[in-house]
Amino acid sequence: MSFNETKVDLLRDLNIDENENFVNLNLMAEGETRYLRDLRINLKNTLNSENLTIKEAYLIALAVAVNEKNGILRDAFSQLAARNGATAAELAEATGCASQLAINNVFYRFKHFIRDTTESYQLMPAGIKMNIMMNPVLGKELFELISLAVSAVNGCQSCVNSHEESVRKLSASDGNQSSSEARIFDAVRLASIIRGLSVALN
Repeated sequence: MSFNETKVDLLRDLNIDENENFVNLNLMAEGETRYLRDLRINLKNTLNSENLTIKEAYLIALAVAVNEKNGILRDAFSQLAARNGATAAELAEATGCASQLAINNVFYRFKHFIRDTTESYQLMPAGIKMNIMMNPVLGKELFELISLAVSAVNGCQSCVNSHEESVRKLSASDGNQSSSEARIFDAVRLASIIRGLSVALN
């Protein structure tokens, strides 16, 4: 298989028009980098995780695509999630989650960075409304899992720790503690691949 065929197959996997012009993807195909094949394999493997349903995987991918401001991937993953049972409310909430995390990750990363110099900021109330997190349409565990994945992409250590703990506690309360770490691992791995894919499709 030629590298151009791999490029076309990657776009077809996502139901993206193969005639779309992606400069980075074209450079990789023309330069015949083996990374292009790795990218397609990594994407297929992470979307077909044994520990995430396909709908969950597409919703995580959607949130990361929104976070990365990649409109083509946002639209692609919205359509794929909908085809696999995601409702309009779930699509909206995954999108809203990414927007909320864009706020939280900056704010709580600042508080983490500044922790060693003064306690004053730690005592100040955040003053940020977060009603989306109270009773999510996606269910609390999946919402926290998406929040964790996006926070990992954005590099907010305190957010990652908080959401990781929440996912494990929620899984334990449902009697699924043994699978929570595998779900967390696969969600973050998927998020990392979507971020790389977003760079390629640019």
